[in-house]
Amino acid sequence: MKDRNPIAVIADVHGNADALKAVLADIDSTGIGTILNLGDHLSGPLAPGETADILLSREMVSIRGNHDRYLIEQPLAAMGASDRIAAAELTARHKAWLADLPASTTFDDIYLCHGTPASDETYWMETVRTDETVGRRDIAEIEAWAAGIDRPVIVCGHTHVPRAVRLSDGRLLVNPGSVGCPGYEDTAPPHRMETGNPAASYAILSQTASGWDVTFRLVAYDPSRMAARAAGFGRPDWASVVATGWLPRR
Repeated sequence: MKDRNPIAVIADVHGNADALKAVLADIDSTGIGTILNLGDHLSGPLAPGETADILLSREMVSIRGNHDRYLIEQPLAAMGASDRIAAAELTARHKAWLADLPASTTFDDIYLCHGTPASDETYWMETVRTDETVGRRDIAEIEAWAAGIDRPVIVCGHTHVPRAVRLSDGRLLVNPGSVGCPGYEDTAPPHRMETGNPAASYAILSQTASGWDVTFRLVAYDPSRMAARAAGFGRPDWASVVATGWLPRR
């Protein structure tokens, strides 16, 4: 089998234009021409309009995430704070682009979704415990959600944490981590996700004679402008996690 050209996978940009620029520059430096984008592109107190313009200027295979869906389906009054900030900056062109994105798709040997095939709000490889900590999901549950997907590679996002699992039949399940938001706090159920690293994360998929492999890349960039924008919007949680990879301590 002849080796195929590698493929870049990004997810969860969340309006971080500076992280996105750094990742795209890193991808371009490798000569990779194909980018898969797993959604949650714009929501956040950073630079949603600027980020949308960058994404629309590049050719990539994109799907929507849960926050993209909220931006086009929910009235402004029902949106969370981060979605409301993004909605205020988006143009009709930006919203039309979001509205046209599929919830999932395939690209050659790769299946794309944001959370799981059935839900853009569910973690595929992680589970939230009753003590509000996050752990690895049981492999039986992971594989159950992969049933019926006839592709050797499956990619998902949503958790913002880079991770890969090799299924028992050899298929590869990959989460590339988050380009623009290395942590967050959720309330349903209560828990925190933190990578502890402010670098922008993405993944490179490569197929060789031995099968599919993944390489995770962490791209350093200057997060100060994005952290300042978050602070200006009254979001110290975002300012902290974008600058350091950690949420403020309780």
